[in-house]
Amino acid sequence: MRKTIAALLFAAALPTVAMAMPEGGPRGEPGFGGPGGHGGPHLFKELDLTREQRQKVGKLMGESMKARQDITRKYLDKLPEAERKAMEAEIKASEDKNRADIRALLTPEQQKDFDAEVKKMDERRAERAEFEAWKAQRAQKAQ
Repeated sequence: MRKTIAALLFAAALPTVAMAMPEGGPRGEPGFGGPGGHGGPHLFKELDLTREQRQKVGKLMGESMKARQDITRKYLDKLPEAERKAMEAEIKASEDKNRADIRALLTPEQQKDFDAEVKKMDERRAERAEFEAWKAQRAQKAQ
């Protein structure tokens, strides 16, 4: 049950990443996740990787995701405040709709668990935002 809810929460968070990342790769080529893409779980499904290989691939994919997030954040930070706020509002609306759609598929018992997990996730997100603000403030004082 917990694994199912965790998977659903992960699926609910995917639109945030998808909206933050540009479509396609360099020079307008298809990106890793686009139609006929050449990355992600589909690439490794047929390879029959060993446990060690899966761990190494997972680590590399995690590093790649972190690098993409850093690049995205770098450019998002350059957006004018109004555009950034509009983008954040659009992403939040998309997340809320996705959560509602997922929740509608669940039984009443699953909905209770889902709501509890969403609440925990939102609390962790708020704590993280508070920590990041503190860290930025501390860095400014150090300069």
